Amino acid sequence: MRKSVSSLVVAALLLSSCGSGGAGGGNVVLPPSPTPTPTAGCSTRERQDWTLAQMREWYLFPETLPAAPNPAASATVQDFIDVLTATARAQGRDRFFTYITSIAQENAFFSSGSSAGFGVRLSYDTTARRVFIAEAFEGAPALAAGIDRSTEILAIGTSAADLRTVDAIILAEGTAGVTNALGPSTAGTTRVLRVTDAAAGTRNLTVTKADYSLTPVSSRYGSRILDLGGGRRVGYLNLRTFISSADQQLRDSYAAFRAQGVTEFIVDLRYNGGGLVSTANLFGDLLGGGRRSSDIFSQTRFRPEKSSNDDTHFFTPTAQSVSPVKIAFIGTGSTASASELVINGMIPFLGTNMALVGGNTFGKPVGQIALDRTACDDRLRVIAFATGNATNNTAYFTGLAGSVANTCRAADDVTLPLGDVREASVASAIDFLSGRACTPISASGGQSAQSTRSSASAAGVQQMELLVPDAPTPAQREVPGLF
Repeated sequence: MRKSVSSLVVAALLLSSCGSGGAGGGNVVLPPSPTPTPTAGCSTRERQDWTLAQMREWYLFPETLPAAPNPAASATVQDFIDVLTATARAQGRDRFFTYITSIAQENAFFSSGSSAGFGVRLSYDTTARRVFIAEAFEGAPALAAGIDRSTEILAIGTSAADLRTVDAIILAEGTAGVTNALGPSTAGTTRVLRVTDAAAGTRNLTVTKADYSLTPVSSRYGSRILDLGGGRRVGYLNLRTFISSADQQLRDSYAAFRAQGVTEFIVDLRYNGGGLVSTANLFGDLLGGGRRSSDIFSQTRFRPEKSSNDDTHFFTPTAQSVSPVKIAFIGTGSTASASELVINGMIPFLGTNMALVGGNTFGKPVGQIALDRTACDDRLRVIAFATGNATNNTAYFTGLAGSVANTCRAADDVTLPLGDVREASVASAIDFLSGRACTPISASGGQSAQSTRSSASAAGVQQMELLVPDAPTPAQREVPGLF
């Protein structure tokens, strides 16, 4: 696959709406000022010419654009974008962050998490050629069929008669073969899955993809208070994606933490590829109960000739805001963009009282704006600005492990539920909050090596990555591993 979880970040940091968080990515999306007026014509060449004009006007790295690109040499608009961004990509500054997508599909996802599929995240181990469910979403077909985190997919087919084992599919076609076998992201697509788990053993299940709305904070484990005994309690919050429907859930969660007097927190962003900057800034406000109105949480900076669009978000505590004493952020190579913005924004104020637990984050300190060509349902997500914190940390292209004072290496143990105190990353986060020593994360891009604090190693799944298609839908860009 061209864009693996550790090589693609397409989640948009949106100040109002943004998109994309593919294989470990995340983007920031700001409303363009002004939105370009669509022109007539939707031929490939007309769309390519329009794309080039927008790139020359808005791209954060204009010096990297080719002087005389040839649109005719590219079969599609995205192929042409890949030519335009090749130099910035080689420099590690635009790793497929700039792309063309559908206005209608992206708007549907960012407003309510709407998409079509089985409603799961898939993790894979290419060495062992195995695929596991990393997460299953409420209200979606897979969970209703009894498929949840820790379930392994053994075989895929359109019927019981043509089941192919995952091992054989990956051996013959790589992980792209698994994506193809699961079929298009279209409601009504049916597959027979042979699955196995500790609870129900091995069985064949017929599952049909359907439209559903993703709940950003799980009703099962997304927000809870962990009782560690002796009157000590820790607030656990798992955010799946930064979309507008997350805002009230975040407010409600932190109101509950505040009412219980919780001051230590685990913020689990291990699969969160990013999303709306507005939601990220709200997250910062909810963690900023002790901050002054002059304290900077985040900054967005465009290229010099577009500096009128620059923005600084100062902490704006709300009635639900908490005043953290310590925070452990759980991350992986799929933690990107808006997720990194939240972590980065807290570094100047918590210092040694915060840690990054799990693996290094993806490394996306840049964000996108949305430029629409409505006549063609084209939305160009173009990298147009850099993001930073109060100390202007804007260059973490290799992840945040080198920027956070404390890091603790830990596995993502898919054999245990998210939010479970026994799960490797949650347990390591509790270790940090309790003052116990841990092994640091390597400050290199992508997910770090796994720690020994994981029963997953016995199952041979410690080197897991989220599965992301070569051509992800808007929802798959923002929710890495989504199918």
